[in-house]
Amino acid sequence: MLKDVTIHDYESDTRTHKVVRSLERACAEMDLPVPVWLDVNIQDFKRNAKCRFYQDSFMEAVGFDYLEMQIIEEDF
Repeated sequence: MLKDVTIHDYESDTRTHKVVRSLERACAEMDLPVPVWLDVNIQDFKRNAKCRFYQDSFMEAVGFDYLEMQIIEEDF
């Protein structure tokens, strides 16, 4: 693992908006480009509340194998 960041989002919003906003905030904190959500990412995230963004999800070259995003805890 090269870097690790945890984002807390206490806004009252849809799950989708929270996930997208959290990914954007995490990428900003780590000074990374925001990846594009491919169909494979969406399906993995729906199944596991976790997904990996590989090089094909980024518009720019990145210096790592993948970026993993995971929901640790969720309010219902």
